[in-house]
Amino acid sequence: MADAADKQDPGRMPTLDELMSDDFDPETDIDWTGDKTFRSGFACFVGRPNAGKSTLTNALVGSKIAITSSKPQTTRHSIRGIVDRPDAQLVLIDTPGLHKPRTLLGQRLNDLVRETWTEVDIIGICLPSNQRIGPGDTFLVQEVAKLTKKPKLVALATKTDLVSGERLRQHLVEIQGLEEKLGIRWETIIPCSAVSGEQVDVVADELVKLLPYGPAFYPDGEVTDEPTETLVKELIREAALEGVRDELPHSITVEIDEMGLREGRPEDKPLLDVYASMIVERESQKGIMIGHRGEHLKEVGTRARHQISALLGTPVHLDLKVKVLKDWQRDPKFLNRLGF
Repeated sequence: MADAADKQDPGRMPTLDELMSDDFDPETDIDWTGDKTFRSGFACFVGRPNAGKSTLTNALVGSKIAITSSKPQTTRHSIRGIVDRPDAQLVLIDTPGLHKPRTLLGQRLNDLVRETWTEVDIIGICLPSNQRIGPGDTFLVQEVAKLTKKPKLVALATKTDLVSGERLRQHLVEIQGLEEKLGIRWETIIPCSAVSGEQVDVVADELVKLLPYGPAFYPDGEVTDEPTETLVKELIREAALEGVRDELPHSITVEIDEMGLREGRPEDKPLLDVYASMIVERESQKGIMIGHRGEHLKEVGTRARHQISALLGTPVHLDLKVKVLKDWQRDPKFLNRLGF
């Protein structure tokens, strides 16, 4: 690696051999002449399904950009949330939960998670305080530890609002013990609750401290780079997940058939028309989603319409129907069509 004298040479760039070296560090081995007061970079939250990743992302961003549910595998895309501060821009990537795949969709979601790990500066591993650290958590940390390019690791003891002080202390000791057990090093361990807001500001501060110096990636004021259509689809799916049977959540996805502002409306009274289809895998599931005399479909539509309107700040007309695509989770053609 470059010696101390080399690093002091203004504008010196590393050689190809240095760039390829395992101990190359762009923060110390490239002469950075930019702003040394502003930090920017990427972090992702990982964890078992329902570990609180999406809820924490929303709390840090200050806006609902990722859907939340008690159902497993709620998140199916990498959602980027942007945290702007005077001293930094932190881009959070909310990923699906790593799980044992039973379908082609599951395999593709796991591939998405692992790909994201290689692109971030920090990985925050969510370990819910109300659950014991189990084989699933251990497997997840081991998988992260195998990465050739190792991001900085932060342990997040989520859901502290659900446990007593004594239980939380035990949980933090268990998290600390993973360092020796798995051969890793935590940059920091932070107990937090996205629901109560406890220590969410501390999470933001600690993540920012670990970012490299650099310019902002997105214009000030943006909270996500997700297309509006994707956000609308996800809010409809979130509404559909509420109250359905355990076997249904994996089978539900949403497709936007048409979306746009209604023509002929006054500028001060816009109306967004959304025509969407909830897609399931079997006719029996279609009946469940529609419900007796269409009552369940109507409930889903009402919940989704309110959420979409709140997110976009525009009144919404939502036309919702249910379609069957047999075994879509296992069919490459359907997965490609649906954006997976």
